[in-house]
Amino acid sequence: SHDGRTAVVGEYGRDTAGHTLGVYDAHAGTLRRRIDLGQHTRPHGMRFTGDGAYVLVTTEGSDALLQVGLDGKLARAFNIGPGKGHMVDLSPDGRHAYVTKVEAGTLARVQLADGEVVEKPAGAGAEGIAVAVDGSVWVSNREAGTVTVHDPETLDVLATLDSPGFPIRVTFTADGAHALVTNARAATLGVFAMRARRPVAVVPLAEPGVEYRQTMLGRAALPIGAIADPDGRRVYVAISGGNQVAVVDTGSWKVVERWPTGDEPDALAIVPSLPAAPQAP
Repeated sequence: SHDGRTAVVGEYGRDTAGHTLGVYDAHAGTLRRRIDLGQHTRPHGMRFTGDGAYVLVTTEGSDALLQVGLDGKLARAFNIGPGKGHMVDLSPDGRHAYVTKVEAGTLARVQLADGEVVEKPAGAGAEGIAVAVDGSVWVSNREAGTVTVHDPETLDVLATLDSPGFPIRVTFTADGAHALVTNARAATLGVFAMRARRPVAVVPLAEPGVEYRQTMLGRAALPIGAIADPDGRRVYVAISGGNQVAVVDTGSWKVVERWPTGDEPDALAIVPSLPAAPQAP
């Protein structure tokens, strides 16, 4: 959440489709409640609304985008149609949600006020999504091996950037200057200048000589989620096949640390420190 006190986890399910969200105290790590989404299964992409009152959740099992209150009430279900709506992000003004559809290879825009859905082509396997500070929408297309940059109003493609090796997620540095793309099969982090829309660096993420566990891409490092530290000095990447987080220095664009995790790390979030309690006089 925007105040850093609450974490919401999509409980996607493995062999059996999940239909719940876990709501946690982000600092204590304790489960506050579990929200049942009913017929809406496979919750995946999530974003808090600008006012922090709701979570927007894609549900792959019902082709929907849900607006869910933290009290467990389903405020609204937007029908976004077939194509496996996967990841979601919001426009800077909070009026629109943008959703990638993996199977359709498209980008959809949902107007949250009236539910209107507009959809345009992105690239084969459209999966990762992030909205830049200038409002443009960046989509990583895993099958096409590209990143497409879209106009936020028309959804037309403004630029297509090569990002070989199954680009699976995209996010931005805290200052918005660089787009960060995890290439799952290549086991690299692609770095792009946001305004110039050109490549800046490619960061190798796999450790030489390490035997990784079996993943959906075979025995592989399989980087998935990435997030940038607000201080601008580091980027964290979940190495799913290695049960670790790789820490990337943004000055050198090199891996400088590796932190062990549980099995199959994927999504990442940063919990800010709570403000210190006022001292008694």
